[in-house]
Amino acid sequence: MKTLTPQWADYELLDCGEGKKLERFGECVLVRPEPQANWTARLPAKRWGAADGEFVKERRGQRGEWKFRKPVPARWAMQRKDLKFWVQPAPSGHVGVFPDQACHWDWITEVTKRAARPVKVLCLFGHTGLATLAAASAGAEVTHVDASRPAVAWARENQSLSGLSRHPVRWIVEDALTFLRREVRRGNQYDAMILDPPKFGRGPEGEIWKLEKSLPELLGACGKVLSASPVFVLLNVYTTVLTQRRIEKEAEQLRVWLKEMLGELPLTISAGELALADAGGRKISASVFARAEYVPPQA
Repeated sequence: MKTLTPQWADYELLDCGEGKKLERFGECVLVRPEPQANWTARLPAKRWGAADGEFVKERRGQRGEWKFRKPVPARWAMQRKDLKFWVQPAPSGHVGVFPDQACHWDWITEVTKRAARPVKVLCLFGHTGLATLAAASAGAEVTHVDASRPAVAWARENQSLSGLSRHPVRWIVEDALTFLRREVRRGNQYDAMILDPPKFGRGPEGEIWKLEKSLPELLGACGKVLSASPVFVLLNVYTTVLTQRRIEKEAEQLRVWLKEMLGELPLTISAGELALADAGGRKISASVFARAEYVPPQA
C-alpha cells in the first residue's frame, strides 16, 4: 500500500484542526469541515479568521452554507501543469476540484504517453473533467460520462480554459451503469478506464447508485468493454473512515475487486490512498484507489 500526496503551487493545505481545514485555492483562502482533523490547529485563530470564506454546518447532517468575510469572485481560474480549470464554491461545500486527485492526473498522463499508440479512454463519474483532460492532453480519445448536467457543462468549460477544445472528448450526461449496459450491447471497447464512483448518487432518470451494491455490477460491465490489450484502469473511491487500519483494508478491497475484473490480463496492480498534508506534516486521507497498468517488458 502506498500513500500519494500531490505537490503544486496553486493549492495548499495551510492548516487543519478542530474538525476543519484551512485551504488556499489560488488567491482565495477557504475554511471547510474536516472530521479527520480531531487535533489542535497549528496556526493562530487570527490566521483562520482572515480566511476569505467558510462553509458552515450548524448541525451534523445539515446541508450547510458558505459565509464570506471578504468579496470573493463567483469563480476563478486555477492551474496545475498544463491543466487550467474553474474553481467555484458550490452549495455542497465542494469547489469543483479535489486537490488530492492531482496524483492521478500525473499518472494518467504518464501511462497514456508511455503507451505510444492511440488510446481510447472511458471516464465514468467524471465530475468537472480534470482526469478526462489529463488523458486528453496526453493524446487519448476520451468518453466522459457523468449523471450531472451542470458538472459536464463545467468540465467542458475546463476543456476550453485548458486550450484542449480540439482534443477528442465525447461528453455524455447519463447514469454510468445505464451507459455501460448499452456499450456492452453495442460491442464497444476501450483501452483504458477511469472510475471515480461516489458512495451514493442519483442518475438523471432517478437511477439510484449505492457503492457497495452497485460497484460489483459496474466492474462486471467494465470488464466486458475493456479491450484485450488494455493500457490502464484506475478505480478511486472517497473514504470517510478515520483509522489507518480501515483505510488499508479499503484499499486492499479495491485491489481485489480490480484483479477480479481484469482476470488474466497482463496488468500490474497497486493500491493505496491519496492524502493531503499540511505544513506541519499532519495528513488528511482523501480517497483510496487501485491502479492497473501495462508495463512493457524490459529490453
